[in-house]
Amino acid sequence: MKPRILLIFLLCLTNLGAEKKDPGTVVLTFDDSVASQATFVAPLLKKYGFGATFFITEGFGFSKDKKNYMTWEQIKKLHEDGFEIGNHTRRHISVGRQTEEQLHADVEYIEKQCETHGIPKPVSFCYPAYQTTKRAVKVLRQRGYRFARTGGSRAYDPEKDDPLLMPQAFDGKPKSTLAQFKEAVAKAGNGKIAIMTFHGVPDVKHPWVNTDPEKFEAYMKHLKESGCRVIALQDLKIPKPSE
Repeated sequence: MKPRILLIFLLCLTNLGAEKKDPGTVVLTFDDSVASQATFVAPLLKKYGFGATFFITEGFGFSKDKKNYMTWEQIKKLHEDGFEIGNHTRRHISVGRQTEEQLHADVEYIEKQCETHGIPKPVSFCYPAYQTTKRAVKVLRQRGYRFARTGGSRAYDPEKDDPLLMPQAFDGKPKSTLAQFKEAVAKAGNGKIAIMTFHGVPDVKHPWVNTDPEKFEAYMKHLKESGCRVIALQDLKIPKPSE
């Protein structure tokens, strides 16, 4: 084969490989049972065909403030629409401040509420305030949890990270930018998974974790254009942690 023809052939192979490159997997997670997750977030995710995990707690003003926090009927509707319902504990207390027995009770409470409302027992957990302890990991393993999200700013690596200590690649805040979100999305691929954290869109009661709806729409538009697989934590093909 002539050198020029060989060069063209190799370039074609290179381009073909680039076209077939896996854009990676992104997981969307939403904390704190904020009402806008049901009224604004979920419809937008359904529009794009995205999966997501909603971490439910009855902390803050959940029991009385139904303007700013979801009802269990709305949470059940999220499940019926195909989204995952995860456990964020009953009272949203940092696990480092709880005894093993207290944490078991707070986790079990959300499990029982899910059962009461026809929602499967959660398999995914989110640490309140992102704080973790060895004791908390032990409790989650005993209760059969498969995934647990913490804080951080990097992609989850299944070959190195414990699935009960999964870092986040992005944490939506008022000053977060589209450029930062794009950078986090780019961390997915090569076996790594980019887990994105959001709270309310908007989050009136906790403005320090608020995401502006217009900005969130820009994030989701980019995610759709990226070609990434966008799923819930429960849909990850990762072995269940051993006892």
